[in-house]
Amino acid sequence: MPKITFFNLPDDKRKTLISAAKKEFARVPLYQASISNIIKDAKIPRGSFYQYFEDKEDAFFFLLNNHVASYKSHFVDTLKNNKGDIFEAMIEFYKSIITEEKENLQFLRNLFLNMTHRIENVFARSFGETDLNEDFKKISILINHENLNIKDEHELFHMMQIISSVTFHNFVKKFAGELSFEEALNNYKTEIHLLKKGFISR
Repeated sequence: MPKITFFNLPDDKRKTLISAAKKEFARVPLYQASISNIIKDAKIPRGSFYQYFEDKEDAFFFLLNNHVASYKSHFVDTLKNNKGDIFEAMIEFYKSIITEEKENLQFLRNLFLNMTHRIENVFARSFGETDLNEDFKKISILINHENLNIKDEHELFHMMQIISSVTFHNFVKKFAGELSFEEALNNYKTEIHLLKKGFISR
């Protein structure tokens, strides 16, 4: 978490520092990132950086948490726009992420190809560790349960965990395989549609 001095910065200086940090974490993964590059781009002394953040990990996870919060908000809007159809909403959400501007995509690429337990935990908090997590409850209310073959919130929670795992795996495949937009989207659609129809012949 940034220090209070960071939040007390004028908006323009804070945005400049965030932009410089984002540029560096999009250039290379966290473990290769250089504070020297961040302060050079932000045009601040090294000492000032440590007045705002404990270290580069502090800056990185501040950015990551902001990204995840933005994605969660976007997902909720997407779910509403698709009238609670979780499968169509996930496809639209995935499509929007893989068509983001280049710097955001590079940031995500470095995330997914250099995943750590701590980074994964930030994403996992989207639904929390229990079915009673408040974020999950908000999403559950928006999902159209009418055509879902689930009997309760517990099963819905695990269904969302499965969909999240498939989505996560497709991001990794997209970035690791350097798939084109069409290849990545078609792969994801195929897997989501398979989940939607199930694997048992009736």
